[in-house]
Amino acid sequence: MTVRQIHLWLLLAFALLLRLISLATYPLMDTTEARYGEMARLMVETGNWLTPQFDYGVPFWGKPPLFTWMSAIGIELFGLNEFAVRVPHWFAGVLTICLIGMLAKKTDNNPVVAAIVVATCGIFTIASGAVMTDMALTLALTMAMVGFYFCWSQKDEHAHKWGYVGFFGLACGLLAKGPVALVIMAIAVVPWLILQHGVLGAFKQLWKRFPILSGCGLMVVVAMPWYVMAEFATPGFLDYFIVGEHFNRFVVSGWEGDLYGNAHDRPRGTIWLFWLQSALPWSVVLPFLIWKKRNNRADIEKGHRGLFSFLIFWLISPLILFTLSGNILPAYVLPGVPAIGVLIAMLVTQKDFKWLWGASAIIPVVLMIALLVLNMGKADSRSDRIIFEQASPQLQTFYVGKRPFSGQFYSLGQAKVLTDENALYSLKRYHLIGRPEKITELVVQYSLSCALELESQSGRALYTCNSTVGE
Repeated sequence: MTVRQIHLWLLLAFALLLRLISLATYPLMDTTEARYGEMARLMVETGNWLTPQFDYGVPFWGKPPLFTWMSAIGIELFGLNEFAVRVPHWFAGVLTICLIGMLAKKTDNNPVVAAIVVATCGIFTIASGAVMTDMALTLALTMAMVGFYFCWSQKDEHAHKWGYVGFFGLACGLLAKGPVALVIMAIAVVPWLILQHGVLGAFKQLWKRFPILSGCGLMVVVAMPWYVMAEFATPGFLDYFIVGEHFNRFVVSGWEGDLYGNAHDRPRGTIWLFWLQSALPWSVVLPFLIWKKRNNRADIEKGHRGLFSFLIFWLISPLILFTLSGNILPAYVLPGVPAIGVLIAMLVTQKDFKWLWGASAIIPVVLMIALLVLNMGKADSRSDRIIFEQASPQLQTFYVGKRPFSGQFYSLGQAKVLTDENALYSLKRYHLIGRPEKITELVVQYSLSCALELESQSGRALYTCNSTVGE
């Protein structure tokens, strides 16, 4: 191993460690992270590991439970804090990077280059440590794609074992985000097989090289029991999740059937712009390298026929799926991002290592500074953690108006929405949280005795109130 390669390994470790350290430095913010963090907290508190809950007794049908299980396990291991709910997603990112490094090494490419590219990709840095569904899906699909490629490319007796790895990855994808995992995989693999073998040949190769029946059996055994139990536990889940989340969400502009948030109505094709932004800086570097090496296809693949086109199809598969969808988010590009690592590892030469080393040294620091600055700037405006650091846990707490998910999480589920103002008269002391003008109106209307304790950047304020009964 050369000194330069050692430096690259150290830079990779630095990038991963920097992200790990950052996990505890900012609060869970509304709405995504706080919502999913609260669902994990509820799972641990109630002991209901079957059905994720939106609130006490309210099932969450929007996603399968893998991401909630991950954060809930983090809470069980490290206690209830920001680090605990985020670190399992960081581990998922590390495992994804390991799989990409292995794919690069087994195809005679530099594994540390592939790993560094993925680790320093903007959207990957953010997601590998965020409480969201996308890193679990990305790990699952990376497992599926790597297993598929090795099953196809290897000719020894171990090839079928990689096929089972791929099907297990698809099963995890079904538990991470549902049937969309199968769709993304199909969009990547089927056209690529047709390109390699023709239409009929593609299906012959699928049947010949892959353990289709036993692999599908493995996938069903791993994933199907949860779906069946979830429908029995909360009837109506399958209709909402399969039809609503996997059809209406993507083809119905401004879909209003979302039970848990607002649909995003964006111009068709926006997903490609999201990829360009989210995969920076490598989304700019990759086209340049492809153009530079456009006449050296054989040298690029190093005897691994079809690898380059396989990675391209992998990269663009989520982009193709969501091209005609207006209801999208930047994180939807994430399942294709790992392919960038091996692509760039295929395209760079020893001469490129100097600028790659420099970029890899700077990018993690810049990304972390940007992430921390953005999060710290938004922390108090998008989270109620600061309010509950000031509030007394011994006092009952009520929200006047909407209760954010961060309020649920940081109050350990104890803060309630005020629905009966007259019930306040029976309490000696309590907290009110809400917009100052709303609480002032309530104080005047019901002759309450309340003192302002804190006004946060979120626009909500904390008041401590005393009973006026007997005065």
